[in-house]
Formats: sequence, structure tokens, C-alpha cells
Amino acid sequence: MSIRIIADVNQPSATIEIPLDKPLPDYDLDQLEQPTPRDVDSILVSQGFRDLVDDARGVLMDLLVHPPFQAGAPENSKLDFTHSKPPALELVQLTGAICPGDDEVYRPGLWIVLSDPHAKTKTAMPPATQDRIHCIAGELVKRLQLE
Repeated sequence: MSIRIIADVNQPSATIEIPLDKPLPDYDLDQLEQPTPRDVDSILVSQGFRDLVDDARGVLMDLLVHPPFQAGAPENSKLDFTHSKPPALELVQLTGAICPGDDEVYRPGLWIVLSDPHAKTKTAMPPATQDRIHCIAGELVKRLQLE
């Protein structure tokens, strides 16, 4: 699974692209590799893909409120009885994507944009927040069984 995460340079936001690499029979998504982007469009509008997006939204909202454990995160480094946790990220966009693959093959995927509403505008996201986004994306893929 090749998850692409791109942090915006002058904004406290990041984009996550998750191409679907394996068939998902529970969503009636069996033939994922397509020769043209137009062929992927028919998958993106299917009921199965819409169900996947709905499930992804539910899982992602839970992960944004309860982020997965990060071993090296400052909030996990010592015993803290104040229940402090990193500020919640905000889901800006969750939709389908046309992901280019190898050998001119295209696949459907998930396109997610997250932002930090507590960060200063026109500043890049701090590395700790970027690490948290990597953990959230990995856990999303795991929970949806996309790997």
C-alpha cells in the first residue's frame, strides 16, 4: 500500500492519497485497475465506493478525536494526569480520487485533506502533527482493511 502524504508548504494542512491496491468484495469493488481515468470515474460513482467513503469518514472522525498511540510523541513521554492531548485535526475534504499506477494503469482511491485549525495561518504544519497524520493514515488503512 503506497500512501502519499503531502504537507502544504504555507498552510497548516496536509493531503493524504490512498490508492486502492486490492479488490474489496465487501464493497463490490473487484476490478480496480483501469486503462483510463474515465474508466475509474464509473467506480468512483458506484454505490460500493460511496459506501467505502462513508465508512472511511466514520473511522477517520473517530481517529481524529482519538488518535492512535505514537511511541515517541511528547504527550506519551511521561505520566500526565491532566489528560492533555494534541489539538484535534479537522477534516476538510474526503472524496474519491483517480490514482495513477504503474504501466499507465489507473486505480480509484481516497483523497483526504486534514488541517490544524489551531495553528497559525500561512505556516507549515509542525513535524509532530505531520507524524500524527502519518499514524492516523496508517491506522485508517488498517481498520478499513485496505492493505
